[in-house]
Amino acid sequence: MEKKKDIFDRIMALPGLRLFEPLYIRYKEILLYLFFGVLTTAVSIGSYWLFCRTGIDPLISNVFSWILAVLFAYITNSIWVFDARPATFRERLAQMAGFFGGRVATLLMEEAVLLVGIKWLGGNDMAVKIIAQVLVLVGNYIISKCLVFRKK
Repeated sequence: MEKKKDIFDRIMALPGLRLFEPLYIRYKEILLYLFFGVLTTAVSIGSYWLFCRTGIDPLISNVFSWILAVLFAYITNSIWVFDARPATFRERLAQMAGFFGGRVATLLMEEAVLLVGIKWLGGNDMAVKIIAQVLVLVGNYIISKCLVFRKK
Protein backbone atom coordinates (compact mmCIF):
# COMPACT_ATOMS: atom_id res chain seq x y z
CA MET A 1 0.00 0.00 0.00
CA GLU A 2 1.38 3.40 -0.97
CA LYS A 3 1.98 5.87 1.83
CA LYS A 4 -0.40 8.83 1.89
CA LYS A 5 1.21 12.01 0.59
CA ASP A 6 1.45 14.93 2.99
CA ILE A 7 1.31 18.62 2.10
CA PHE A 8 5.07 18.76 1.48
CA ASP A 9 4.96 15.77 -0.89
CA ARG A 10 2.18 17.48 -2.84
CA ILE A 11 4.11 20.76 -2.99
CA MET A 12 7.22 19.00 -4.33
CA ALA A 13 5.08 17.31 -7.00
CA LEU A 14 4.09 20.71 -8.49
CA PRO A 15 5.36 21.23 -12.04
CA GLY A 16 8.03 23.81 -11.18
CA LEU A 17 9.40 21.80 -8.26
CA ARG A 18 9.42 18.29 -9.76
CA LEU A 19 13.06 18.77 -10.71
CA PHE A 20 13.97 18.74 -7.00
CA GLU A 21 11.62 15.90 -6.04
CA PRO A 22 14.30 13.14 -6.09
CA LEU A 23 16.48 15.10 -3.66
CA TYR A 24 13.45 15.90 -1.54
CA ILE A 25 12.43 12.24 -1.35
CA ARG A 26 15.96 11.15 -0.46
CA TYR A 27 16.51 13.81 2.22
CA LYS A 28 12.92 14.53 3.25
CA GLU A 29 13.38 13.93 6.98
CA ILE A 30 16.44 16.14 7.28
CA LEU A 31 14.97 18.87 5.07
CA LEU A 32 11.73 18.96 7.04
CA TYR A 33 13.65 18.87 10.34
CA LEU A 34 15.69 21.87 9.22
CA PHE A 35 12.57 23.67 7.93
CA PHE A 36 10.67 23.16 11.17
CA GLY A 37 13.85 23.70 13.16
CA VAL A 38 14.11 27.17 11.65
CA LEU A 39 10.45 27.84 12.49
CA THR A 40 10.95 26.49 16.02
CA THR A 41 14.00 28.71 16.40
CA ALA A 42 11.92 31.68 15.25
CA VAL A 43 9.27 30.82 17.86
CA SER A 44 12.00 30.51 20.50
CA ILE A 45 13.91 33.66 19.61
CA GLY A 46 10.79 35.73 18.95
CA SER A 47 9.13 34.81 22.22
CA TYR A 48 12.46 35.17 24.09
CA TRP A 49 12.84 38.69 22.69
CA LEU A 50 9.26 39.53 23.65
CA PHE A 51 9.63 38.19 27.20
CA CYS A 52 12.99 39.95 27.70
CA ARG A 53 11.59 43.24 26.44
CA THR A 54 8.80 43.06 29.02
CA GLY A 55 11.43 43.08 31.77
CA ILE A 56 11.66 39.37 32.51
CA ASP A 57 15.15 38.07 33.36
CA PRO A 58 16.87 36.46 30.33
CA LEU A 59 17.15 33.04 31.98
CA ILE A 60 13.46 33.04 32.94
CA SER A 61 12.51 34.39 29.49
CA ASN A 62 14.42 31.49 27.99
CA VAL A 63 12.37 28.96 29.95
CA PHE A 64 9.10 30.53 28.80
CA SER A 65 10.28 30.65 25.18
CA TRP A 66 11.46 27.04 25.51
CA ILE A 67 7.98 25.88 26.53
CA LEU A 68 6.39 27.52 23.47
CA ALA A 69 9.10 26.23 21.11
CA VAL A 70 8.94 22.66 22.43
CA LEU A 71 5.17 22.49 22.03
CA PHE A 72 5.51 23.72 18.45
CA ALA A 73 8.40 21.31 17.75
CA TYR A 74 6.60 18.28 19.17
CA ILE A 75 3.56 18.83 17.00
CA THR A 76 5.53 19.42 13.79
CA ASN A 77 8.09 16.67 14.44
CA SER A 78 5.55 13.99 15.25
CA ILE A 79 3.27 14.82 12.32
CA TRP A 80 5.59 15.80 9.45
CA VAL A 81 9.28 15.24 10.21
CA PHE A 82 9.31 11.74 11.65
CA ASP A 83 5.73 10.74 10.72
CA ALA A 84 5.40 9.12 14.13
CA ARG A 85 1.75 8.93 15.06
CA PRO A 86 1.25 6.53 17.94
CA ALA A 87 -1.70 4.15 17.76
CA THR A 88 -2.79 4.58 21.37
CA PHE A 89 -3.03 7.39 23.89
CA ARG A 90 -0.56 5.56 26.15
CA GLU A 91 1.98 5.41 23.29
CA ARG A 92 1.41 9.14 22.63
CA LEU A 93 2.11 9.95 26.28
CA ALA A 94 5.30 7.87 26.24
CA GLN A 95 6.41 9.60 23.03
CA MET A 96 5.67 13.03 24.51
CA ALA A 97 7.54 12.18 27.71
CA GLY A 98 10.59 11.13 25.72
CA PHE A 99 10.40 14.22 23.53
CA PHE A 100 10.02 16.64 26.42
CA GLY A 101 12.66 14.79 28.45
CA GLY A 102 15.13 15.14 25.60
CA ARG A 103 14.27 18.79 25.27
CA VAL A 104 14.86 19.31 29.00
CA ALA A 105 18.41 18.00 28.48
CA THR A 106 19.05 20.50 25.68
CA LEU A 107 17.33 23.26 27.70
CA LEU A 108 19.89 22.70 30.46
CA MET A 109 22.65 22.90 27.87
CA GLU A 110 21.15 26.11 26.47
CA GLU A 111 20.75 27.64 29.92
CA ALA A 112 24.44 26.89 30.60
CA VAL A 113 25.46 28.60 27.34
CA LEU A 114 23.30 31.63 28.22
CA LEU A 115 24.63 31.77 31.77
CA VAL A 116 28.24 31.70 30.64
CA GLY A 117 27.76 33.87 27.55
CA ILE A 118 25.50 36.56 29.02
CA LYS A 119 26.01 36.61 32.77
CA TRP A 120 29.68 35.62 33.08
CA LEU A 121 31.20 36.90 29.83
CA GLY A 122 28.82 39.85 29.31
CA GLY A 123 27.93 38.91 25.73
CA ASN A 124 24.98 40.29 23.79
CA ASP A 125 21.91 38.32 24.88
CA MET A 126 20.52 37.86 21.35
CA ALA A 127 23.88 36.80 19.86
CA VAL A 128 24.43 34.26 22.63
CA LYS A 129 20.83 33.01 22.22
CA ILE A 130 21.39 32.40 18.50
CA ILE A 131 24.63 30.49 19.14
CA ALA A 132 22.85 28.40 21.77
CA GLN A 133 20.02 27.67 19.31
CA VAL A 134 22.43 26.13 16.79
CA LEU A 135 23.76 23.76 19.47
CA VAL A 136 20.22 22.94 20.57
CA LEU A 137 19.08 22.23 17.00
CA VAL A 138 21.81 19.60 16.53
CA GLY A 139 21.27 18.05 19.96
CA ASN A 140 17.52 17.86 19.50
CA TYR A 141 17.80 16.13 16.13
CA ILE A 142 20.08 13.46 17.57
CA ILE A 143 17.76 12.86 20.53
CA SER A 144 14.62 12.80 18.37
CA LYS A 145 16.06 10.57 15.66
CA CYS A 146 17.86 8.10 17.94
CA LEU A 147 15.58 7.97 20.98
CA VAL A 148 12.12 9.45 20.60
CA PHE A 149 10.95 8.81 17.02
CA ARG A 150 13.14 5.86 16.09
CA LYS A 151 11.62 3.35 13.74
CA LYS A 152 10.64 0.06 15.35
